[in-house]
Amino acid sequence: MMVSEYLKQNTAEYHDAAEKLFNSEKIFNKTFTLEDYKKIISTNYLMLLHSENRIFDSLSDKFSEKLQLSNRKKLHLIEKDLESLALKNQSASHELEFSNENEALGAMYVIEGSTLGGNVIAKQLSKTEGFDNVTFNFFGCYQENTGSMWKNFKEVLDTEVAEESYDEVLSGAKKLYTFLLNVN
Repeated sequence: MMVSEYLKQNTAEYHDAAEKLFNSEKIFNKTFTLEDYKKIISTNYLMLLHSENRIFDSLSDKFSEKLQLSNRKKLHLIEKDLESLALKNQSASHELEFSNENEALGAMYVIEGSTLGGNVIAKQLSKTEGFDNVTFNFFGCYQENTGSMWKNFKEVLDTEVAEESYDEVLSGAKKLYTFLLNVN
């Protein structure tokens, strides 16, 4: 089994919990409100604030190149969303540490995976009443390249991560999910 499959299977309960936390079902029946959106943005902001630089600093040059890391930075995008929603920037308050490169890749799996849902959310909400003036900088981060950016991420992961490291990668993914689910 490839590591991306292994992660998908072993983080399914966390993924479901995150969808519940963010009232995701309301997005599709159009009862999702601007307050719901503010919650989703501020929680994702705190996640990125505490993890993005740490993840990127933990990855070797090999990964910066293969994953085009400079195109995957999202903290500055979500900061634009905060500003447009009149939410305040914060400073990192929790210690979120990744022990090694594999854990950092696992955490990155959670963030990159969220861009798939984010793209769908942005499309859906832009058709929802009350969201006319909302800019989706974070959720729309990859625009029409969302699918190929995710595919590239999974391919690099599946090619580079050896089976004996799967549990470390999973540990990083669980760390970030746990943070996301408990940060508020």
